[in-house]
Amino acid sequence: DPALEDVHMNIEARLTEDIGALGKKLHTGRSRNDQVATDLRLWLRAEVYGLRKDLRALIEAARDVAARDESVDALMPGYTHLQRAQPIRFSHWTLSHAWAWTRDLERLDGVFERSDRCPLGSGALAGHPFFGPGDRDLLAADLKFGGGPTPNSVDSVSDRDFAIEFCQWAALTGVHLSRWAEDLIVYGTREFAFVKFGEAYSTGSSLMPQKRNPDALELLRGKSARLMGHQAALTALLASTPAAYNKDLQEDKEPVFDAARTLKVALRIAKGVVETTAIDAGRMRGALEPAMLATDLAEHLVRAHGVPFRETHHVAGAAVRLAEAEGTTLAGLTKAQLAGLHPAFGDDDDATIAALWDFERSAESRDAAGGTSKRAQREQIAKLTAWLDATEAGGPDAAAVA
Repeated sequence: DPALEDVHMNIEARLTEDIGALGKKLHTGRSRNDQVATDLRLWLRAEVYGLRKDLRALIEAARDVAARDESVDALMPGYTHLQRAQPIRFSHWTLSHAWAWTRDLERLDGVFERSDRCPLGSGALAGHPFFGPGDRDLLAADLKFGGGPTPNSVDSVSDRDFAIEFCQWAALTGVHLSRWAEDLIVYGTREFAFVKFGEAYSTGSSLMPQKRNPDALELLRGKSARLMGHQAALTALLASTPAAYNKDLQEDKEPVFDAARTLKVALRIAKGVVETTAIDAGRMRGALEPAMLATDLAEHLVRAHGVPFRETHHVAGAAVRLAEAEGTTLAGLTKAQLAGLHPAFGDDDDATIAALWDFERSAESRDAAGGTSKRAQREQIAKLTAWLDATEAGGPDAAAVA
């Protein structure tokens, strides 16, 4: 009822209808200041619980895609500066984003932990006149706040750190979704054609029937800007308010509500894209070129002949320039031409030189933890599975948010 001014008066009026005059005691020793701070924390706790489940589901979906044989087998160019750099596996690229999302989940657990304190009993700013020393502890326990009561009543009614931190978390999670979406948007162009998007997450052009647009991914990319705006607005809002409660703080609701609503949808859409995007392994492999193995050429001199890498790096660069001058590829250079760049190549047989231009061998040579060899991929998948198992029971308590 708008005539009752706000939600607190509506609750009190409804309670009074149900239980009579006793309902009018609800406001005793309480203020909208501590009530609204408590309400927002309770609401956010439940939202964090749901968002955590959605984020875990996205990470699990990425893990499952990475674990497919076709993902581990598929070699593709890895890019730096959007330039072809070195061969990697599609599973490796997928896991690179999944690991970023694990950090988002860990940060979300931190947001929950730091917001899990009860402001109720702080009154307007000076404390509750009818509570004894332990009563706020009992109240916090009744409301299932695991961190107990907030420690200072002045800070309690004006603290919106938890709201800002939530929006900062949402912004960074949005950034990670946006970077993943941007990669896929590029890979889905006709120029790349590494992936094909599911029809549920792409749309036909209104004018050009030959196109399918990655609308879902573009919207995810766009929503990241919206989320960044929310954290900036809340940070600026809090910076200008003096101690204790000020009416400015009612502006905290819309950014927090919208950030939660936006990510709730975004995470579910992202999961759908992960699960329905098909890869073209042949197209990926076709984009590999011998120039991407220039580092392997340098590493061969290190491994087989003990030449310092600083020296071999210059040799590999000279080989690239020579191939360009000769109108050929690195793989097209003869043993004699390579020996002219460094005499150690003269000690190699033809089979050894030929093996340098094997993309699969290159990927398999990167076998250190976190690398792109098949063994390293399986190890990462196992580690991610272990992380998912270890974090399953973490975060908000289901009973607390029920």
